[in-house]
Amino acid sequence: QLQVVESGGGLVQPGGSLKLSCIVTGDTAAYYSIAWFRQAPGKGREGVSCISSSDSSTYYADSAKGRFTTSRDNAKNTGFLQMLSLKPEDTGVYYCAAGILDCHEATMFRVTEYDYWGQGTQVTVTS
Repeated sequence: QLQVVESGGGLVQPGGSLKLSCIVTGDTAAYYSIAWFRQAPGKGREGVSCISSSDSSTYYADSAKGRFTTSRDNAKNTGFLQMLSLKPEDTGVYYCAAGILDCHEATMFRVTEYDYWGQGTQVTVTS
């Protein structure tokens, strides 16, 4: 059974940075696309980024473009989300999700595209 576990969240001031990690166990991470979602208090889960399994193509939500970078290290079965220039509106629980399909712009931020989810890691941006 595939499992994903996020880590790296924390409390940071506006303008700061964090790097989240997503470790995949139970199967080879290279077979899966890895997406990051976040959920702010009282709001729905929204997609942030996606990195494809086939060629590591990356995709971002408009809110993440230019500030966030997703990557993967298949040798370590790990995906990453580097977040720079953080804003208070980036606050929320960040979830890693793994799916067997490549990222596709039309569907990659649908929660139903992913079969495996982590428990989430809290990111709080505040002064």
